[in-house]
Amino acid sequence: MRFLLTVVPLAAAFIIAACSPSEPPAPQSAGPAAASTSASPAPGRTSPATAALGTPEWYTWVDKTLAVSDDGHGPQPNTPAWDDAVNAKLGEEAPQAAAGSAEWQQAVDALLRTRVATH
Repeated sequence: MRFLLTVVPLAAAFIIAACSPSEPPAPQSAGPAAASTSASPAPGRTSPATAALGTPEWYTWVDKTLAVSDDGHGPQPNTPAWDDAVNAKLGEEAPQAAAGSAEWQQAVDALLRTRVATH
């Protein structure tokens, strides 16, 4: 009986400690400057989280992610040749929507976000 009185409180304390957060949550930023620095990508890297579909930043992210333009020696983003090169890089996973369309951009974006998240 004495064993149970010793073990049960210890087990309960262990469970409570395991469920408690180890660090307090980060404080919310008070100004827009702090929000822009936390969401901004590292220098030289474009983040898909901050790039809207069809923007130059989005095209740069897709281009770098798929290595479409080999150090600038390739088709220019947002051209039919570039769209075809993206489809070729994606192979069987290439979207069936018309290349360059909003639906195509959404499909490419979703596919690359999935690929980047798993690699």
